[in-house]
Amino acid sequence: MSQKYDITMKNIFSDMADDIMSYFLGLQYTKIDELNIEFARVERRDSDMIFKCTTDKGNVAVHIEFQSENDGKMPYRMLRYSLKIMEKHNLLPYQVVIYIGKDNMKMENGLSYNFGEQNTLDYKYKIINVGDIKFTDVLKTDYYDLYSLLPLMDQNRRKEEGEKYLERCVEAIKDIPIDINKKKDIAFKAEILSGIIFKKEVIERVFSEVVKMFRIEESETYKMIIEKGIEKGIEKGIKEGIERGIEEGIKKGAKEEKIAIAKKLLKNGMPIDKIAEITELSEDEIKKLMN
Repeated sequence: MSQKYDITMKNIFSDMADDIMSYFLGLQYTKIDELNIEFARVERRDSDMIFKCTTDKGNVAVHIEFQSENDGKMPYRMLRYSLKIMEKHNLLPYQVVIYIGKDNMKMENGLSYNFGEQNTLDYKYKIINVGDIKFTDVLKTDYYDLYSLLPLMDQNRRKEEGEKYLERCVEAIKDIPIDINKKKDIAFKAEILSGIIFKKEVIERVFSEVVKMFRIEESETYKMIIEKGIEKGIEKGIKEGIERGIEEGIKKGAKEEKIAIAKKLLKNGMPIDKIAEITELSEDEIKKLMN
């Protein structure tokens, strides 16, 4: 997964973990604890998700990585994680890569060699291409957290229908029979992830109604992205943590939202020119807010 997603990766996908393990992996499990594996000196990144789970085959570490681009080095990274999991936690790893990219998935799912009877390797892990999952299949389930991934699903259908497909995704989210606050969060995550596939103007047009209806700026994920961007400094935040749709989490919305964001950034000491660049407000408008 691109480093640009690291700032919000776990927050965006954490609520989906249970549904991913149940629907994507078909696991019958009891989740015990969240684990962490870090390669600070080698890769300067954390793993996306690792959970210690009890299954019918005993305790395992379910390791989930999200990938938005084809990475020829993915098997090497997954193998390093596998070894670290076994070394650090003494658990057998159940590993899966969730591919959420726009392009056709072209990654290998393992490594192998045979250099004699006592010098062999046969390592494999599971890859799930979200683009292969059918829109209608997910709508038949009550795995509502997965609705955030609908804009990335059904690759053939979304290519054929284009903007109409994204409209179907939004309608499906609006119809979910759940608490409005949860629905806000799902809708905002779907808008963010749409940025991987669809153009900015299409996303804004399709999501404009649902943004007004749900007041998505009240979503917990929305607030988290704003706060994370402020904590790191917006210039660094965009570079490291806000890409495509995620960047829209800061830029999006009505004038009132932009003003509210600008006030927060002023309070945190950000230069006026940077605030103007991010919020698309004029420098004169921002100066007025200082009073």
